[in-house]
Amino acid sequence: MGLIPDSLTVGVLAGGVSGEREISLISGQEAYNALRRNNVRSVFIDIVTCEPEKVKELLSASNIDVAFIALHGEFGEDGRIQKILDEVSITYTGSGQAASYLAMNKIFSKKMFIKCKVPTPGFLVYEEGKGIPYGITYPVVVKPYFAGSSLGVSVVTDAGSLPAALGKACAFQNKVVIEEYIEGREFTVGILEEKPLAVVEIIPKKGYFDFTTKYSDGLAEFVVPAQLDDVLYQCIQEEALRAHQALGCKHFSRVDIRLRTDNAVYVLEVNSIPGLTTHSLLPLSARCCGISFDELVARMVWLALNEKKQFQEVRKS
Repeated sequence: MGLIPDSLTVGVLAGGVSGEREISLISGQEAYNALRRNNVRSVFIDIVTCEPEKVKELLSASNIDVAFIALHGEFGEDGRIQKILDEVSITYTGSGQAASYLAMNKIFSKKMFIKCKVPTPGFLVYEEGKGIPYGITYPVVVKPYFAGSSLGVSVVTDAGSLPAALGKACAFQNKVVIEEYIEGREFTVGILEEKPLAVVEIIPKKGYFDFTTKYSDGLAEFVVPAQLDDVLYQCIQEEALRAHQALGCKHFSRVDIRLRTDNAVYVLEVNSIPGLTTHSLLPLSARCCGISFDELVARMVWLALNEKKQFQEVRKS
């Protein structure tokens, strides 16, 4: 590609300590393979701890110039690895500490969407050990407030099913988002270089787009570009970009969206470190725009390097 200087070493950070560890290892391996195909000097770094000093020791021993973050979930997308990389002055791909935390925290991100007038489903917050909130109108989506890959998520159609769904979500965190269920179609939009990529429609063959459906062959159909009229297609792209910007994300992300039966658009969440597996949707969204997987990975690294270069030039001036 020629985007990354030969003198630099890119460390692909993968694995991690969250429930998405196995998916992260696959994403990291795919990114590492892409960098190698681009003749970029690269090392694969399996993160097996979230203790800052141990991670710093591992990074120091690896002697890398740039970190390609392929960590999903906690200690990957929540700002903590970003904070460590900032402290040791290693440039890294993707969003910074604050934006990463906001995107991971579904309560804070939804509050930010509301503040920035980005349409998002209504929600209530349940805290383990406290009473169930009043005013729930079914169906609802129950999800942990600080997890990804649809872990612990349930669609609940009646009050009798709610306690089990809350228990399932509380197995991950003690705070749970009870979100209005939007009847309609599901879409996702990749963001790259602050521009929306192709809109992908997600059609699960049964149920909803849960963890198993996301990472298994044949359980969902993906239509890209999504079959929508031009005005609605552009509207979905625009809301996706607005959500990305509302949280202060940069360089790339993937935004999940529901389209209600009356064509109203609702943003569900922003994924600041999208998956890079063979089932992942950011690469699919990019490929529809003529961007190969290898080019996508190289551009992710280039964006980080270019920002560092611009920062250094500003400091010199």
